[in-house]
Amino acid sequence: MDGTNSSSQQLLFVHQQMIQVQLNEGTLTRLAVAIIMSVLFIWINCLLLFTLSRKQAFRETPRYVLFSHMLCNDSIQLLFTSLLYILVMSYLQIPRAACSLALFVSSATFFNAPLNLALMSLERYVAICFPLQHATIATPAATAVGILIIWFLGGVNVVIDILYAVARDGSFFSERMFCTRERIFMAPWQADVFQGFNAFYFVAVTLIIVFTYISVMVVARSASSNKESAKKAHRTLLLHLIQLGLCLNSFLYGIIERALAMTSSSRMFIVLRYLNYLFVLILPRCLSPLIYGLRDDAVRPLFLYYVRCGAQKVKPSVTAH
Repeated sequence: MDGTNSSSQQLLFVHQQMIQVQLNEGTLTRLAVAIIMSVLFIWINCLLLFTLSRKQAFRETPRYVLFSHMLCNDSIQLLFTSLLYILVMSYLQIPRAACSLALFVSSATFFNAPLNLALMSLERYVAICFPLQHATIATPAATAVGILIIWFLGGVNVVIDILYAVARDGSFFSERMFCTRERIFMAPWQADVFQGFNAFYFVAVTLIIVFTYISVMVVARSASSNKESAKKAHRTLLLHLIQLGLCLNSFLYGIIERALAMTSSSRMFIVLRYLNYLFVLILPRCLSPLIYGLRDDAVRPLFLYYVRCGAQKVKPSVTAH
């Protein structure tokens, strides 16, 4: 079994070596495009965060607090994913302690995205289906606790892997390594647990979002006094389903890369790996917060005001809902 795990690590090492050998002007151009795209969308996310920070209503409303957390989480994910991709492309070894920290942040933020969507969907579900209890359930304190739980669930798997690696090798942190998720696997069962976490989280999140979506649809059809709010929540949850689909695309990144590594020639692997990274991992993570922010009637006018550097004479007045 150790031989199997060693073989899988060796396969990844071989393809990293292919990238180093093939590092030419075309590869550097593709890398620059990926970095520029990540930086662009990190800037957009930061501008959205700045927009949300300018109004007290946004800072105190659980829905927008969770949206701010999604923006922050996805920006960190883009930053660390780009950093790890550059390290792989450059064929650089870094201290295992630094790699473990980078992998923790990258892995935790990857899992946080769908978990945050689930929490946002539950908040809308409570707001529409239990409007009288919403103010007492969806409090700022409860939102903060929910975010802490998200980070615990998102980071627990990679922390287990790092602690197991340290337990197996006392000098783990003192050595250098090629920084990829697979290279901290010390036993084959870790890869199985990793895939199990992936499957469990995404199935659980899908069930939560579908449940809340159907529940809000039922309320929207039956309620007469709160139909407008129910319709807005219905559209929001539909958007959450679309965002979940984008997250699922990111989940497929590792599966597609392993398939490409097994079936492609070295030259073809480099090109397909880049397209997989750009369109399956990076682009969905970039589009999700942007679509959500521009669709929101409360956020959009203020965001466009700051995009234009305050060129409008009158700043939009915003009421969170």
